[in-house]
Amino acid sequence: MVHEWNTAVHVQDNESDPKKRAFTMAELHAFFAHCDDEVARIRSLGRKGWLPAFRDATVFKTAYAYGTRRNETRMLDAADFGRNPHGVEFGEYGRCQVRFGKAKKGSPPKRRGVLTVFDWTPDVLDEWFTEVRPQFGTDGNPAAWPSERGLRIGCQRINSRFKAYREALGLDDGLDFHSLRRSYVTHLIEDGWDPRFVQEQVGHEHASTTSIYTCVSSDFRTRTLRRHLEPPRVRWRLDFMKGSSDGTTFPLPA
Repeated sequence: MVHEWNTAVHVQDNESDPKKRAFTMAELHAFFAHCDDEVARIRSLGRKGWLPAFRDATVFKTAYAYGTRRNETRMLDAADFGRNPHGVEFGEYGRCQVRFGKAKKGSPPKRRGVLTVFDWTPDVLDEWFTEVRPQFGTDGNPAAWPSERGLRIGCQRINSRFKAYREALGLDDGLDFHSLRRSYVTHLIEDGWDPRFVQEQVGHEHASTTSIYTCVSSDFRTRTLRRHLEPPRVRWRLDFMKGSSDGTTFPLPA
C-alpha cells in the first residue's frame, strides 16, 4: 500500500518520464563492448586519452555491478571495496561501501553496504586498481576515480561520456546513467533474486520504490505466466518405473 507518508518522492520526480527505462541485456552488452572498444581505439593511436576512457568504462560497469546512483558511484574511494567473508570467491572485491547514499531532506547521506553478485566484477576492479589507476599518479588521493586535473571525476564528465557512447550506438535518450541502476534491479529480479535482497542492495526504504525501478521484459513476463498456468509434470518414482512383480511396466506419461 502506498500512502502519502511512505511514497518515494524522488521516484515520482525522476521516474515519471515514460521514456526512462532499463537497458536490455543486448543493449548493455553492446554499451560495455563499445566502452572497451573506445579504450582500445584511443590507445592504438598513442594518445593518453585511453586512461580517462578506461576510467569512465570502469565507472559505468561499477554502477551496474552495484546498482549505485551517479553521485554514489562518483564519491567512492579505493578503500570502499573490501572482502565479504560469505563471498570469498570475490576476493578483495566482495563488498562495496556506499558512503554518500541519497539522503532525506535535512539528513546526512545514507550509508549502506552492497554485496558483490556478478562474477565478472572482481576482474574489472582488480585491473583498474592494480594496473590502470596508478598511472593517474594517485599518491595521496583516496578517490576510486581520480580526475586528470583534480581529486575525483565530476558529474559533467560522466554525463558527457555516457551521452557520447549512447549516441554512437544509436540508443534512445530514455537511457541515462540512472538506467544502469534500473538495469541492476531489473536483471536481478528477472534472474530470480529475492526482491527483499534487491531492495536492501539498492538502499530503498520501501519495496514500492524498488518495484517502480523494475522494468522486466515481456519475455520474462511470458515465461512467468506460462510457468504458473501450465500444470507441473507428474514425477514418477524410479522404483515404480522398474515394473511390477508380473513384469508389467509403467512408463512415464508423454
